[in-house]
Amino acid sequence: MLRIMSNNQWRHDDNLPNWAEKGEDCSAEYREKGFAAVYEKLLPDAVGLQEVSPRMLDALMRELQKKGLRYAALWGRDTPIIYRPDCLILLDSEFGIYPREIPDCEGCFNNDDTKSWNIAVFRTKEDTPRTFLLAATHLWWKIDDRAPRFFELYQEGSTAARVYQMGIVIDRIRYYTDLYHCPAILVGDMNCPYGSKPIDFAESAGYVHANHAASEYAYPYHGYHWCGRDGHYPYEPAPWEEAIDHILIKGAFPVKRMDRYIDDSYLALSDHFPAYIDVE
Repeated sequence: MLRIMSNNQWRHDDNLPNWAEKGEDCSAEYREKGFAAVYEKLLPDAVGLQEVSPRMLDALMRELQKKGLRYAALWGRDTPIIYRPDCLILLDSEFGIYPREIPDCEGCFNNDDTKSWNIAVFRTKEDTPRTFLLAATHLWWKIDDRAPRFFELYQEGSTAARVYQMGIVIDRIRYYTDLYHCPAILVGDMNCPYGSKPIDFAESAGYVHANHAASEYAYPYHGYHWCGRDGHYPYEPAPWEEAIDHILIKGAFPVKRMDRYIDDSYLALSDHFPAYIDVE
């Protein structure tokens, strides 16, 4: 059984005044202790990360080492992948940054080149080895909704940008799955709910959402709460279809469980609760 995780860690390095006034710390070093504690508890075999700065990744690897947890890191700017080399062999990899411009749309659709994808092809260290692909991605974040309450988030063409980016990562995944004749897991912060055009695009390409693929259990809520520059707030569950962090499966990969790590101790770490699957 393998446990594969997606985890957006909220890219932020230094503590902030609003946090310090409350006696809290949102620095990379402090928060990575919390992430390492979550990984120690859940023991994922591979994690597709998003919004992880170089300083955050360095702090994470140090904390994992302190706990005696052996993980290797595959560099990927804001979307690195960490994995357990005691059970997985890295066969191939590729990293890419999404273009800032997309066809037929005006404006920039990649703030500070933080929207990217990372691909790793692994072989399991088992008596009967299996090869599979894990891809981590972070898609464009703004929306097309002109409603006044979304004014600061509005940018025309945002949905088209996410569809375009999804097409890029799916094309690169296809190259490696054809090369290695293996199934694929695509994880990440896709900044859109289930039923939106980017997810529909992936499903039209043969991907199945982990909430549908899970044969034994699927967490029914969305796994997102507010955590940002002004602090953090309690988690108020919404239906899983409203999630923006997704796990998509393509190929013969039996998913037993799809879950999200929900705990009050996590509220000050990131706005995205980790999503993970257990697969055979």
